[in-house]
Parts: sequence; structure tokens; C-alpha cells
Amino acid sequence: MKNKASVSLIRAGNKWPFILVTSLFFLWGLANNMTDTLLAAFKRIMSMSDFQTSWIQLAFYGSYFLLALPAAVLIKKYSYKSGVLTGLGLFIIGALLFYPASITMAYGHFLAALFILAGGLSILETASNPYIIAMGPEETGTRRLNLAQSFNPIGSITGVLLSKIFILSHLNLSSAEERAQMGAEQLKTIQSEELTSVMGPYVGVAFILVIIWLMVKFTKMPRASEVFAKVELGPSIKRLLKNKNYCWAVIAQFFYMGAQIGVWSFTIRYVMQELSLNEDDSSTYYLASLILFSLCRFVFTGLMKYFTPRALLTTSAALGIISTLIVIYGSGMTGVIALVCISGFMSLMFPTIYGLGMMGLGNDAKIGGSGLIMAILGGAVLTAVQGQVSDTTQSINMAFFVPLICFVVVAVYGFIQKNLEKKESKVKVAGA
Repeated sequence: MKNKASVSLIRAGNKWPFILVTSLFFLWGLANNMTDTLLAAFKRIMSMSDFQTSWIQLAFYGSYFLLALPAAVLIKKYSYKSGVLTGLGLFIIGALLFYPASITMAYGHFLAALFILAGGLSILETASNPYIIAMGPEETGTRRLNLAQSFNPIGSITGVLLSKIFILSHLNLSSAEERAQMGAEQLKTIQSEELTSVMGPYVGVAFILVIIWLMVKFTKMPRASEVFAKVELGPSIKRLLKNKNYCWAVIAQFFYMGAQIGVWSFTIRYVMQELSLNEDDSSTYYLASLILFSLCRFVFTGLMKYFTPRALLTTSAALGIISTLIVIYGSGMTGVIALVCISGFMSLMFPTIYGLGMMGLGNDAKIGGSGLIMAILGGAVLTAVQGQVSDTTQSINMAFFVPLICFVVVAVYGFIQKNLEKKESKVKVAGA
């Protein structure tokens, strides 16, 4: 048996394509976390409730859900490269639509722009995650994906910095009550300036994305072995539904995304409450969360040379549960520190659940990958639930019971994954 640390990470000849595809993880990390800060921004700009602002995540991750399966059919029929180019194209269009939305000043128009933008990200993720796994031996697939995903939070940090500098720092600090007392023209002028600040970073990013699109277009990318396989959607879905390890991975991914987006979406609100800070200053702690998330992802990738991914997943989920309990029942700086620590424990979860769920899927990998991307819908559904809990209980602390439950589900998957994988192997042997 080969030593786990000695198995090659990237197949010969794939290093440059690996680097190029890995750069895409940076790009959607940037977009994801710029979007997270919009909840706090729109809450102030339009005097919205937590549930109303959660529609931002519903539009964003709802689009992920709807576009993932069509994306899988696209890349299975054509190529991973076609999926990447299509995804980048929609990303660009959605980002540019922030400009007319800032002129109309309609919340629905911003949601539509986000929906199109996120559709592009859904296609990008559906293509890029399995593509990374296909660029080397299956034994190192989860570690390789964790390495590529390590650049995702660097994009996230960049996204928060852009939001902090160009959006949150330009918000008028008038409260909802003070805005209600303003004249219509005065309020419209303030909101117009704020929404222009929201628009700026997105349109700027769009121009950078055009350059990335051209780079991908004119780069020769490797083809996966099954690129020319016939698209058999129905049979693939039937086989996947019978695979208990895969189904559990989709469930775990749904709840993990609920935890991640819920924690990050309400970090600024929690810090504002516990430390009596404004949005701009509170975003510093959100930034700290993402820096820790990024560092820990590299650490966990290194640890996977010596510990199994499932063991690390179970341990990190258990630590996430403990930290979330402190957030719920703690207060002040203690609660804020625990909230920041949650990001460190979350850092390995998405790529690890994804990698474990994709094991042994063979020609069903592209359709299977889309299911794990569709599970990102949990970020929309459960964040909306968290916002509703916050509004109903009038307590941000109690709202964190939602991510607490999510971490419990992830811990259960990590604990039982080995048995699920063994059972699936026996089923394949018996059916051979």
C-alpha cells in the first residue's frame, strides 16, 4: 500500500490548468462574501427586518440550486471548459446589472442582478470542483480540493475588504427611526448615494472578470475521461439516490451551508449588538473570521496527510457545536471570540463533505457534483429561518440555534461516513 503522503497530488501536465481553475475559487469567494455584507447594508439603507434582508441570500443561493443541474448536463455534454466560460459570462452580466439597479433604486432589481450573478457562480462551482478532483489520483482528491478551496477564503477576505472600504464605510448612520422622520427627497438622496456605493465594487469586478474569461478561453485545458459520455440524467440520478454515502453527503452539505451562510450573514449584526459598534467597525470582526477560515483551511489540508478527512470533519463539527453554544449563551467579547472561532472550524467542511460524497461515483461524478452544489440552497433556506427566528425572538443570540443544529448534522455524517462508504463498496461488489 502506498504511503498516503507519497501519492502525487496533481497529475503531470495539469499544473497550469490546476492553477487557473484554482483562481476561480478566489473569484466566487469574493462574490459570496461581498453579498454577505449586503444584509447589513440593506438593513440600514432601506430600514428592513432581518427576514427581509435574508431574501438577498434566498435569491443568491436559490439561483445556485436552480442552475447546478443544468450546469452538470452542460459540462457532461460538452466540457468543463464550456461550463467555466458560461459561468464567468453570467457572473459578468449579473455584476454589470448592479449599475441599472442603483439607478432604479429597487430592491427587486438588486435581487435579480444577484440571481443572475449567482447562477454564474453555480455553473463555475459545478464545473470547477469535480474538475479539480479529476486532475490527479482519486486517493488525493479530497486533499487536492481542500488545497484549491484554500484560495476561496482569500477571495472572501478580499470581498469583505472591498465591502468595508467601498460600501459599509459609505453608509449614512441615520437609524430607521431617523430615516422615517426625513422628507421623501432627503431620504431618496441619501439612499441613492448609498446604493451607488453598493454598485461600485460589483461593476469594477466585472471588468476584471472579462480578462479572466479571455484567459480561460485561450488556454488549452485538459479533458476529463468521460467528456464524450452520453448524457443519461435519469439513470445517473437513480444510481445516486441509491448511494447512501452520497445522499448523506448532500444532506450534510445542505446543513453545512446553512451554518456557514447563517453565521457569516449575522456576524456583523451580532458584533454590533454585543460590542455596540456600527456596521463598518463590526465588519472588522467578520474580516477576522475570514482570515482565520483561510488559515485553518491550509492547516487542515496539511493535517489530511496524517488524519482521515472524516475524522477531521467530525472533530471540527464538534468544536463548532461548542463554539456556537458559547455564542448563544455568552455575551460581549467572549461571544464574539467564539463566533470568530466558528469560522476556523468550518474551514474544511465544504470541500471535505464534497470530496467524501464524490468518492466512487465514476461516470456519475458530474451529475453527482451538481447535487452537492444544489445543496448550497441550505444557505438560502436556513438563513431565512435564522432571520425569522431573530425577528420573532428579538434575539440574535437565539437565532444561532439554527447553525447549532446544522453542525450536529455535519458531525453525524462525519461519524457514520466510514460505515456508509463500506456498505456502498459491498453493494458495488455484489452487483459486479
